[in-house]
Amino acid sequence: MQGLMLAAGTGSRLGKHTKENTKCMLEVNGETLIKQALENINSVGIKKLILVVGYKKDNLISHIGDRYKDVEIEYVENPIYDKTNNIYSLFLARDKLAEDDTILLESDIIFDKKILQDLVEDERKSLAIVDKYEAWMDGTSVTLDDEDNIINFLPKKTFRFQDVNNYYKTVNIYKFSKEFSNKIYIPFLEAYSKAMGDNEYYESVLRVLTILDGHELRAKRLNGEKWYEIDDIQDKANSEIIFAPNAKEKLKLIQARYGGYWRFPELKDFCYLVNPYFPTQKMQEEMKAYFYELISQYPSGQETQRLLAGKMFGIESENIIVGNGASEIIRGLGDVIDGTFGLAFPTFNEYPESLGYDRIVKFIPENKEFSYDLNNMLELAKISDNLLLINPDNPSGNFISKNDLIILVSKLKDMNKNIILDESFVDFSTNGEDESMLEQNILDNYSNLIIIKSISKSYGVPGVRLGILATSNEEIMNKIEEELTIWNINSYGEFFLQTIGKYKKDYTKACDVIANERDRFYNRLKEIDYLSVIYSQANYFLIEVNSKFSALELTEILLDRYDLYIKDLTGKIGFENKEYIRIAVKDFNDNEFMIEKLKDI
Repeated sequence: MQGLMLAAGTGSRLGKHTKENTKCMLEVNGETLIKQALENINSVGIKKLILVVGYKKDNLISHIGDRYKDVEIEYVENPIYDKTNNIYSLFLARDKLAEDDTILLESDIIFDKKILQDLVEDERKSLAIVDKYEAWMDGTSVTLDDEDNIINFLPKKTFRFQDVNNYYKTVNIYKFSKEFSNKIYIPFLEAYSKAMGDNEYYESVLRVLTILDGHELRAKRLNGEKWYEIDDIQDKANSEIIFAPNAKEKLKLIQARYGGYWRFPELKDFCYLVNPYFPTQKMQEEMKAYFYELISQYPSGQETQRLLAGKMFGIESENIIVGNGASEIIRGLGDVIDGTFGLAFPTFNEYPESLGYDRIVKFIPENKEFSYDLNNMLELAKISDNLLLINPDNPSGNFISKNDLIILVSKLKDMNKNIILDESFVDFSTNGEDESMLEQNILDNYSNLIIIKSISKSYGVPGVRLGILATSNEEIMNKIEEELTIWNINSYGEFFLQTIGKYKKDYTKACDVIANERDRFYNRLKEIDYLSVIYSQANYFLIEVNSKFSALELTEILLDRYDLYIKDLTGKIGFENKEYIRIAVKDFNDNEFMIEKLKDI
């Protein structure tokens, strides 16, 4: 069996990375694509590779020569690579293709060795490697029947996104038997090229073959094996995460992204805190139904957003402001409120980083649970100009009841001090929304109370980017509003605020479901002997890692082995010389998967 790789193209979408070299000389994690492919080819016992070259061919030939380990390399040149597509490159190599059973692959993919090994060992003579279609994929797709027959090759012009659940993406790795090449593929390749010209793709020939009865080409479905097609600089960045050389580097790259994890469908995100039980399917369908209208028109200004948010929470519009996520509002706090801020640590870093650590008066509880109560907060308020309280707290999950909060707010009012209360997770608490201070009468009575709430987290829509600030303090409201742009909320966020009222009961139910799942998950986590789990009123747990691993080691192992991403708290204020992690509560299946892998370790 031989290999045949197409590597003649310019790779222009990679910009400076292919200015002097062909695409397969792009480095991913410090090694070129061509050498990584050759290593895989050599490892499965293929002794010869035919390489079709064109753009910057001399650089490529100089880079790999005529042999790589046990693999002899022969070259076929496409002199008009800039005027043709890959069908012509394969046409030029058709005599070589006819000589033996062949693994045909393109040069812009990075892939697991196992894909090639399984392909070589599969007894079926001719196969196309395919993978279930995911959001990051592009290019030729196929539909299959239950017996792995390829029903159709789908070019871009016939692709329908509403049917993606039925699609498989071609990985651009094929196995052609010598007989299939000589009797079927090459004759059709020659005829198709003559009829349609050289500016086509070799998959077009395969699409024609699907109408024939009896040909041997079948699909071979992947089952979690890794691969990535690299067309542009974003693909390069994504592939460097998927094929990171070690656990430490993979974690570093994932942490640096701060989201966008839909590009990695195998990743289970237990780091970021999102309600998995809301929005409901019906609400999602309503939002999808108006997608074009929303994306093609401007959103309203702040006045309308305030009306909608006020309706959502039962607050007068003059007492509420909508932000592009709570983070936009948090960033403006330090500019509109003077003085120092008392804050319990460990905490959500967005607050001290936005306000400035020099303005923070730290309180670190002297217990393993990092718990504190009303009296602790009153003492902290005495030595601060303002008090900042996250309730339930992040990452500890510590909770102060509404009754105690009213006492706290009242005491601070007498002291002429403000309290900033972050209620982003309060709806997950045992009594849910009944524990919220977000009520008009409370705001009216306590002008020193400033409530912040992230809608992203508890409502399960972080991509919509919504958060609110509520207060009856007119001066603070005006100053915050001055910091916001006229269109700080997009149309999709506005439509969410407009629509949510119809789904209020569903939301309350979803919060109850996750609260129950949290309690169940808590008991399951307690079964892990190297973890000490701290009970939480939020949708996450602060967990101490005992002697078996450090917190960083456990985080790296879970990510590297199982694509489970948790929050490593090493280095955060309050965790000095301590080993703590935070694990989010997700749905039952994901939580059980986490338990299974924690026990496997």
